[in-house]
Amino acid sequence: MESIQQATVPEPFLTGRTALVTGAAGGIGRACALAFAAAGAQVYVVDRAARAAEAVAEQIGGIALVVDLADPDAVDGLPDDADIVVNNAGLQHVAPVHEFPPERFQLIQRVMVEAPFRIIRRTLPHMYRQEWGRIVNISSVHGLRASPFKVAYVAAKHALEGLSKVVALEGAPHGVTSNCVNPGYVRTPLVEDQIAAQALAHGIAAQDVIERVMLERSAIKRLIEPEEVAQAALWLCSAHTGYLTGASLPLDGGWTAH
Repeated sequence: MESIQQATVPEPFLTGRTALVTGAAGGIGRACALAFAAAGAQVYVVDRAARAAEAVAEQIGGIALVVDLADPDAVDGLPDDADIVVNNAGLQHVAPVHEFPPERFQLIQRVMVEAPFRIIRRTLPHMYRQEWGRIVNISSVHGLRASPFKVAYVAAKHALEGLSKVVALEGAPHGVTSNCVNPGYVRTPLVEDQIAAQALAHGIAAQDVIERVMLERSAIKRLIEPEEVAQAALWLCSAHTGYLTGASLPLDGGWTAH
């Protein structure tokens, strides 16, 4: 009887590439940093949490860059030689529109819209010169649908969708693609915080928030894991996705199928 041959492990397909991942100290960003490093990329681990960013960078052999994305000057100081940009960093605030703090709204737009714009603007010339680049914007189902009490987040994600599509159109002649990944509720610290905030806003228990609010419109009744989002982002940078651009990839358990 012939022995069963083990599948050979292919050469990491991003060897020689550099990826810049924002919000990379935890959650989806950390999962992306690990996935891209495993695929051979050198990773800039961008986050304002110094210790956590340095820990991730040490784990993957990457470079930690401690930056507050709400500071435009700091964002403009990030490296401009990334072949791949993963715009992931974000924050949330839950409140009715008429009670929403304007300064919080402004902060969320700076971090989740202006910072991605500045990062893309800074790295595109390098991508254009080499005629290859990948922009992956971690959007959300809220980039495609709205929910109450999240005016700043929903507005920011819709803006990110528009930014991504414009970059896709402009980058196409230069070998640069730009796409969004649109997860539903992901098992991250941000979502854990949202559960408590939503419970307060709706006047219900935390478990009821998960079942009655977060997963109500999802056909698949579970939270998505950060690693699943990271693998989708990684796929968008693979050899067979060069024709895919200007798209929004729902990882929403069927939410937008309704």
